[in-house]
Amino acid sequence: MSVVTRDPYTQRVLETFKTDSAEEAIGKIREVRGAQKEWKKSIDDRIDFFKRVIKPNFEKKTDELANIMTEEMGKPISQSLSEVKKSIKLLDYLVEKANEIYSPEIIKTEASKSYVRFDPLGTIMCIEPWNFPVWQVARAAFPAMIAGNGVVLKHASLVTGVSLKLQDLIDSPVFKSLVVDGKTATSLIKHVEGVAFTGSTPVGSGIAAEAGRELKRVVMELGGSDPFIILDSADLRAAAKGAAVGRLQNNGQSCIASKRFLVQENAYDEFKELAEEEFSKVVVGDPKIKETYLGPLSSEEQKRTVEGQIRYLESRGRVKFLGEGSGNIVPPVIAELDENYQEEIFGPVAVLRKFKEKSDAIRIANETPFGLGTSIWGDKDEAETMVGDIEAGMVFINSIVFSDPRMPFGGVKKSGLGRELSKYGSREFTNMKTVWIS
Repeated sequence: MSVVTRDPYTQRVLETFKTDSAEEAIGKIREVRGAQKEWKKSIDDRIDFFKRVIKPNFEKKTDELANIMTEEMGKPISQSLSEVKKSIKLLDYLVEKANEIYSPEIIKTEASKSYVRFDPLGTIMCIEPWNFPVWQVARAAFPAMIAGNGVVLKHASLVTGVSLKLQDLIDSPVFKSLVVDGKTATSLIKHVEGVAFTGSTPVGSGIAAEAGRELKRVVMELGGSDPFIILDSADLRAAAKGAAVGRLQNNGQSCIASKRFLVQENAYDEFKELAEEEFSKVVVGDPKIKETYLGPLSSEEQKRTVEGQIRYLESRGRVKFLGEGSGNIVPPVIAELDENYQEEIFGPVAVLRKFKEKSDAIRIANETPFGLGTSIWGDKDEAETMVGDIEAGMVFINSIVFSDPRMPFGGVKKSGLGRELSKYGSREFTNMKTVWIS
């Protein structure tokens, strides 16, 4: 069998890759497991490898990796370059903080000595999506590796070229890319010690169920329908600029994209006008041109899905297109709706809804099965009073939601299990081992 990658902007076939059989994939896992036995012995050697091999490789091949990403999934080239550079910053963070994160933590007890060790689990499978094909691998695989684990990557077939290039750049026997389909990947869970998954909630639920049957550690970063709350006290121009970035970056294909815009009634008309202005400024077109901010959706199938969602919104509310689409490009869209809309839209569509009181905003923000991130715009003290009642893993005030190596990333409800990044997420695939010495 084979996997064919295709440029979503030009529709040109890029490359054909041979897939791994289940037996070949198991063989790769065994190779990683064998190499991990030596890899886990010295954190200083691992830190040195990150500094001496992985970081220089990513720095030298930033442009090449970014170009593959743009060709395979349509991300504008400026954003692809930023994604690679952000992954390099994660390398810097881990190199600087690894000893602090993974060194034994002394606990004062009645024992003569008691502490917690953070030992690697073994081999971790990272099952990752196409929308941030470098960063999402980096934030799952790099902490797992520097903790002493081996990693096998099952990437989305759309970005098979990125997957194999990552294997080349990481250049370690404890990291291998598997070119397999989803069914085969699920069957491999029993051969690893943990699973990191980023993707849709339905697929993640199935993977988590299989991992549960095998009693494997999981971290699930799933879907989101993030609210973007605008209070009357907000700087509406700044909020509108944030709305354009938060909704349209990565062609609108992000789990943490702002999707539901909840606007207090006195600010509604002005915010809507400013948001339309900001959305209209965005350069739409060829993702290889550096000025482009909004390129094509990742595939014809993805475009059909988003167009179906837009048709539903047209049947229930008011929809305005702010530009022209062609091929797999959907232009920026602002939809006004007076009712609950829970479905995640993976495209450049903002859904606006009016509210009266802060309590209404909190209720509407929470009336979704998702709980990933929330963005609140307004007087910072007023906005902060809402944080405790928001059902989300992350709340950002006067900022869009984003990931940062220093802060834990993840959600609640159907947005996931566990955390990535920071010391908290970096320890997810470790055995927190109690040691008591009398």
